[in-house]
Amino acid sequence: MSSSTVEPTLPPPDRAAPEPPPRDAHLARSPHHPPAGRRPWSRLADLAGLVDAHALVLLRATVGIVFVGFGVLKLFPSASPAEQLAVDAATKMTLGLVPETVLLLSLAALETAIGIGLIVGRRLLRPALVAFFLHMGGVFSTLVLLPDAMWQPHSPAPTMEGQYVVKNVVLVAVCLVVAANEWGRRPRPRRRTAG
Repeated sequence: MSSSTVEPTLPPPDRAAPEPPPRDAHLARSPHHPPAGRRPWSRLADLAGLVDAHALVLLRATVGIVFVGFGVLKLFPSASPAEQLAVDAATKMTLGLVPETVLLLSLAALETAIGIGLIVGRRLLRPALVAFFLHMGGVFSTLVLLPDAMWQPHSPAPTMEGQYVVKNVVLVAVCLVVAANEWGRRPRPRRRTAG
């Protein structure tokens, strides 16, 4: 009986063996190129972080777009489903002294200006927020001024038009958050000029 041993084969001397990657190589990756084995919820966490970083701009812009959209609709006759409701409420508030066409154009201009102010921000943001809250006061007054249009008979439930008004509480909440951030910031110190 003969026994033979097999010797391991070594790479040729001119080829260097590849070095294993460092243990912390996955930590050095760019955040824009996540590792292939990342879990889906970690990608969601990245998205959540991005949304969180830009939350106030997102809130301002979306409410602004809604206002510009509804404001522009009021410039075209019968294009806005809330047109007659808005005119009826504004007529009651002005005691019928202002013509309906003027009221509608004024509402269209106001809503569009509020929307632009919210979208652009900067120096337009504070006046836009003040105008927004005053406008919302008028919007919610329709619940009292036009009870037949806002509430179902013999029921505390709102009509379709009433729901249209009540849902504005979401916009009010959003703008309260934006206003709290805007007015809660400390003013930037003015630069002193030499002289």
